[in-house]
Amino acid sequence: MSNHSIIRITKELADIQKNSDLSLAVACRDVDVRNVKAIIIGPSDTPYEFGFFEVGEMRPHIHKLEYPANSSQFQVKFGKDYPAKAPTVVATTTNGGRCRFNPNIYAQGKVCLSILGTWRGERGEEWSSAQGVESILISIQSLMSSNPYENEPGFETANDEGDKKNQKEYVAKIRHESLRISVIQRLEEYLGISPTGEVAPQCPSTSDSDDDSHDIDRDYDEGSVNFEPFRDLCKRRFLWYFDSYLLAIKKASVEVKDGQQFTRMPFECTGNCMEGKFNYTELERRLRLIKKTLDEETDRWAVEGLIIKKREGTAAANLQRQYEQVVEAYKRDKNVTLTIELVDKNPFVWCIAYFGRPMTNLDGGLFRIKLSFSPRFPDEQPRAKFETSLFHHRIALDGTPCYTTKRVEDAKSHIEAIIEALEEESPPYDPRTLVNPEASKLFWGSADDKKMYNRKLRRAVQRSME
Repeated sequence: MSNHSIIRITKELADIQKNSDLSLAVACRDVDVRNVKAIIIGPSDTPYEFGFFEVGEMRPHIHKLEYPANSSQFQVKFGKDYPAKAPTVVATTTNGGRCRFNPNIYAQGKVCLSILGTWRGERGEEWSSAQGVESILISIQSLMSSNPYENEPGFETANDEGDKKNQKEYVAKIRHESLRISVIQRLEEYLGISPTGEVAPQCPSTSDSDDDSHDIDRDYDEGSVNFEPFRDLCKRRFLWYFDSYLLAIKKASVEVKDGQQFTRMPFECTGNCMEGKFNYTELERRLRLIKKTLDEETDRWAVEGLIIKKREGTAAANLQRQYEQVVEAYKRDKNVTLTIELVDKNPFVWCIAYFGRPMTNLDGGLFRIKLSFSPRFPDEQPRAKFETSLFHHRIALDGTPCYTTKRVEDAKSHIEAIIEALEEESPPYDPRTLVNPEASKLFWGSADDKKMYNRKLRRAVQRSME
């Protein structure tokens, strides 16, 4: 592959990583920018809502296609013709080739799009060198609609009673499998949980090494065949959307019964379909176990952190230094009133006391926020939790705030981002940031709904000082 092609791919990936889109992410091994993975977060108000759909390595021009050992990823090689020709894209969230998530996304991973040359399109829809990875991902995301049944050629305008019934049943089984495969199964693999509920034991290392990279087993071995760049992203998003997943289960459970068979669609065939049974009772049990295991993982970071501090590891020294700098910075900042202390003198656990800014809905409130850092920070981002209950559209029921920062290695930027999300009074509507379903419905509802939201928020602020 020419240097021009490599430079082009590198720039495209950097541009995607720099933007603020909360529904797309890309990554590659540092040693080879040609091996690209991407993940698409399922759009809201669709059966794919907040699912984690992974696209395998996107490489221009296939030479060979094969399944590598112990992996669900496809291995292909770069040609010399990118961006003149479209890359080959393989969808890998298919339950090992057994689940077709869309009429245009096959169980074997094929993605049918005119932009990729895998489906006939109208004039002007073909690939051009002006397009790139981001335009491909957006095109794939557009397939994840509220009625994917219409994506199948010949069924775009079907509206007889049989098709209406099929549309409803197709949406129902996609919603179930999106939760089961793209969310639950993925997180269980990350956390070492079996579908039956057994959790692999995990404990901090007790070796005498002073090297932090040997102290705690790393999740991000970029040189290994198990390249999992979205592990931390999916864990954090799961905590954001946990309440939404439960709400989706509650609503769907009214429409179908456990044990009810999926309906095969007219365009599905053996080896390229979505088959199975509904079992939302089991999905809810597995979801709650994932949440419990993630909370336990966060608690375990504190224990691991004390071990690293005792050994005077570099990760502990870095966080201790950042803590001291952040404390001094906020002493000088007259616009924000907060205090920060270490919990049990552990630099991996910060306790923040934030005083609501005057002349805002938070005025008079005192909010305690726990910020837990991973021993692998910044490869793993910190997890924040409001220990003071607060009714807010950006704070989940368990206290997890929804926020983002581009300076993930800077602890102060995480605090700033949390406060910004908390104080924003007129945010643009973005369903990807609404992690409290009840609060979100009121905040974006009618004028009376908004008044009710403000009343509930103010009552929570008043209780924070009791």
